Amino acid sequence: MVKPWLKVWTVKNIVILTGAGVSAESGVKTFRDGNGLWENHRVEDVATPEGFNRDPALVQRFYNQRRAQLSVVAPNAAHVALAELERNWIGRGTFTLVTQNVDDLHERGGSSVLLHMHGELLRALCAACGGSSAWSGDLGQEDVCPICGADGRMRPDIVWFGEMPYHLEAIQAAVLEADIFVSIGTSGQVYPAAGMVDFANSNGRGCVTIEVNPKPSGNAAFAVVVEELATKGVPKLCQGLLAL
Repeated sequence: MVKPWLKVWTVKNIVILTGAGVSAESGVKTFRDGNGLWENHRVEDVATPEGFNRDPALVQRFYNQRRAQLSVVAPNAAHVALAELERNWIGRGTFTLVTQNVDDLHERGGSSVLLHMHGELLRALCAACGGSSAWSGDLGQEDVCPICGADGRMRPDIVWFGEMPYHLEAIQAAVLEADIFVSIGTSGQVYPAAGMVDFANSNGRGCVTIEVNPKPSGNAAFAVVVEELATKGVPKLCQGLLAL
C-alpha cells in the first residue's frame, strides 16, 4: 500500500498526527457538530479561559462528563495498529505520535511515544503553581492541588482556545526530521496542527505527506490522500510502512 508512493531512500523517521476522527470510531463524539456546538454547549462557554472565569462550575461539570465517558469507550483498530507500528519501528529510526485528542485511547491501545498537544482529560492543572497532576475522578472548585496545596485553583488540563498548545518545540523538531508525515482523521482547520504538513513538505528530506480521512480536508499540500476510515486505512498503512 505504501511502496509505490515512496522514492528510493531509507525511511527512518515517522511522524503521525491524529485528530477527532480516530476517536470518533470508538464512540467519542467529535469536537463540534454541524451547529458549531460541543455537546449542546457553545465552545466559547466551555473551551475558553473566559468561559471558565464566567462559570467555572459549568466548565468543571462539562469536563467531568467527558472524563466519565472514557470508561465506556475502547481503543479501535487504528489505535492498536499505530501502537504496533511504534513497537516494531524501534531500531529503524524515530517514531513520534502527536494527537489533538484529549482522551486516553492511544495509551490504552498500547502507544507510549505520544505527545498530547491539546492536553488530557485525565489530568488537572493548578492555576497557582502551573503543575499538572493525574486526575481520574470528578474535578471541582473545592479541590486542592496535590503539588502545592492551593485550594480552589484546579481546572482541567485542556488547552482551550486562545491558549498555547503543548509540546510545540518537540513537535516541530520531529516534523523537520520526518521522512514520512501522516495526518489521520483531522479536519485540517485548527492551527498550529493544520500547518504541520507544510513544515514536513519543506524540511529538505523529501518527506512523503499522507492524509487518511473518509472526508479529506482538501489540503493540496498532501502528496497522497487515502479516503478511508481510520479503522480501515491505518492498519493497511502501518503494515505497508513496516514492509519497507
